[in-house]
Amino acid sequence: MTLSDHLGSLAAAAHIAITAAFAVRALMQRHPPSTTLAWLLLIVGVPYFGAVLYLLMGERQLGRRRGSHARALVPLLQDWVRQLPPAMLSRHDRDDRWFSIRRTAQGAAGLPSTVGNRLDLRGDSSAILLAIADDIRGAQHTVLMEFYIWNPGGDADRVAEALMDAAARGVSCRVLLDAVGSAAFFRSPWPAHLRNAGVSVVETLSVGLLRAAFVRFDLRLHRKIIVIDGVIGWTGSLNLVDPRCFKQDAGVGEWVDAMARIEGPAVEMLAGIVLWDWCIETGDAIANVAPGLANAVGTQFEDGAEVQVLPSGPGFEGEGAQRLFLATLYGALDEIVLTTPYFVPDEPLFLALEAAALRGVRVTVIVPARIDSILVRHASRWFFEPLLAAGVRILQFHGGLLHTKSVTVDGSLALFGTTNLDIRSFRLNFEVTLVIYDPQFTAALRALQARYEREAHLIDPQSWARRSTRARLAEHAAHLASPLL
Repeated sequence: MTLSDHLGSLAAAAHIAITAAFAVRALMQRHPPSTTLAWLLLIVGVPYFGAVLYLLMGERQLGRRRGSHARALVPLLQDWVRQLPPAMLSRHDRDDRWFSIRRTAQGAAGLPSTVGNRLDLRGDSSAILLAIADDIRGAQHTVLMEFYIWNPGGDADRVAEALMDAAARGVSCRVLLDAVGSAAFFRSPWPAHLRNAGVSVVETLSVGLLRAAFVRFDLRLHRKIIVIDGVIGWTGSLNLVDPRCFKQDAGVGEWVDAMARIEGPAVEMLAGIVLWDWCIETGDAIANVAPGLANAVGTQFEDGAEVQVLPSGPGFEGEGAQRLFLATLYGALDEIVLTTPYFVPDEPLFLALEAAALRGVRVTVIVPARIDSILVRHASRWFFEPLLAAGVRILQFHGGLLHTKSVTVDGSLALFGTTNLDIRSFRLNFEVTLVIYDPQFTAALRALQARYEREAHLIDPQSWARRSTRARLAEHAAHLASPLL
C-alpha cells in the first residue's frame, strides 16, 4: 500500500470519527428536533466544515468563567427579590385577566411585577439620543449602560460627551458593550476618550478562534438599557446609533426605533439586570459596581403603570421570552398587533399566530420591506403564505428598516423591548422585555404601530400567491436554514 493510500485511509477514518463524535454530541443536546436534524445533515453532508461550524455555534455555551459567576449571583438575586418592599409589587388573584402572564414572566426569571411606574414612549431616534444625554447630564451618583451596538457619529456622540461630563463631576459611569455589535466603536478613538475621562468601558462576549472551543461565538448581548441614579431608566429597540450615520450603504434606509423612558420601581429591575451582566463579565462584587445605588428609591407614582421586566438568554433556565410571547398570543381575545425587524418564528410561535387568526382574533404583523440580511429576508417570507391563508394581515413597512420590537394585545397589554420574533432572540441572545399591564401605554404604543401601518403596504394574499417560482425556491431554501439562524 502506497503512502497516498495510507493517507487516504487515515483521512477517511478521521472523517468518520469526527462525524460520529459530533453527530452524537448534537443528538445529546436538548435542541428542537428540526434544529438537531439540520445540524446532523450539515455535519454528515459537509465533511469537516459542518463539524467546525457546529463547534462554533451548535451549543449554547456560556463559558466556564461566566457560568461560575452567574451561579454565584443567583442566590444574591433571589435574596434581593425577597427583600423588595411589598408596596411596590403587584397584587392580583387568579381571576385577573393577565394573572397567567405575570406568573409566566416571573417563573422565567424570578422578577415580580411592579406598580406605580411612569412610562413615556418615544419614537424619534434623534430626540431620544438627545434626551438620554440630558438625563445623563443630570446624574448625581451612577450611570449604568449596556448596549449591543454603539456606532460613533451624529447624536450618538452627544451621549458620549454627556458621559464624560458626568464622570468629571464624580459620577460613577459604567458602560458594557457587545464585542461584535460594537466592533466599530472599539476601533474608534471613543473608548480611549471615555476611559481617560473616567468612564469604565467594558467589552463583553469577545470572539476568537481559541475562545470558540469553549464559548459559543454568536451568543450576543442584545440588551439596550440605561439606568441613571437608580431612578430613571431607558430601554427599547434603539442602539446607541444615529440612524443618519448608521449602515447608510446597506440599502435599507434609516433604522426606525422606539424607546421607553421609565421612572418608578421597574427601574430597580433594569438596574439589577445591568449589574448582573456587568458582574458576570468582570467578576466584580455587586456592592462595588454602583455606589449609592442600593439606597436609591424610585418614586412610586399614584395610578402609575404596572410593569414587569423579563431578562432572557443564557444564564436563565429555559426560553423565558418564547414562553411569554406564546402565553400572550394564546391569551388574546380581540386583537394582536406586532412589529419586528426579523420575523423567523419557530413552529410553536407560528402555530400560535395562525391559531389566533383562525379563532377570530385580528392579527396584524408589520415587518420592514427591506432588511439587512438576505437569508433572513427569504426565510421570513416563507411564513407569509400560510399566515395570510389563516387570515393574518401582513404589512411591509417602506419608511426604512423598522427595528421596533412591540406587541399590543386587546388594548390592555403590551410587550416592548429588545426581543425579535426569531429563534436567535428566544434561544441565544441576552434580551430584555417589558410586560406592561396598562391601557394608557398600550394605547400610545398602538398609536405608534398605527403610524407604522400608514407607511406600510398591505400584502394581498392573491397577489402574493402569484409570486415567481424563483422567489418560492429562495424562500424554501432559506427556510431549511431557519433552525440555525
